[in-house]
Amino acid sequence: MSKKQKEENVEVAEEKKTIVKAVFSRERVITENSDEARELYNQSRYGAILDSGKVQLSLLEAFYLIEKGKIEVLDERNKAVDQEKFLKKAKKTEPNFWIRYCVYKDIRNRGYIIKTALKFGADFRVYDRGVKPGEDHAKWIVYPVHEASTLTWYEFAAKNRVAHSTKKRLLLGIVDEENSVTYYEVRWVRP
Repeated sequence: MSKKQKEENVEVAEEKKTIVKAVFSRERVITENSDEARELYNQSRYGAILDSGKVQLSLLEAFYLIEKGKIEVLDERNKAVDQEKFLKKAKKTEPNFWIRYCVYKDIRNRGYIIKTALKFGADFRVYDRGVKPGEDHAKWIVYPVHEASTLTWYEFAAKNRVAHSTKKRLLLGIVDEENSVTYYEVRWVRP
């Protein structure tokens, strides 16, 4: 078999990858009970596996997977929810959705696993490359903010204190008007 034929076979195999079906349910997206859905979790830790064998995704995870062409989201009436409609619903559910999504997408695209960090009092926790949740602890906690927003010194100190007390590094993900993200790592230093 020639090199060109092998490349064509790989392309055909990639096109035949199954798109996982999922249902938009309030503030979450629940996938079908399939091996492909569980593989999203096993390979890259998207969502959480439920007792039913389905995977529960956050709105951020679902939107990212929609953009990547890995899932198709349906509403309660079994009608497809396109990207625009999904984004509108997500923004209604989470007012800060877009700023959070810009940071989520940027970190995922850089090859890191990013999960929610509500129990730490932060938006996200991020694992170093090659580390999966459960294997080791997250390296950073991340707070996404728009470049035009302001933080008081008390808010800033509280965020830094949370990171320090959880033995994680603090990242501020600043989203600009072009949806680009710049990160600032903050940590305590003893002079």
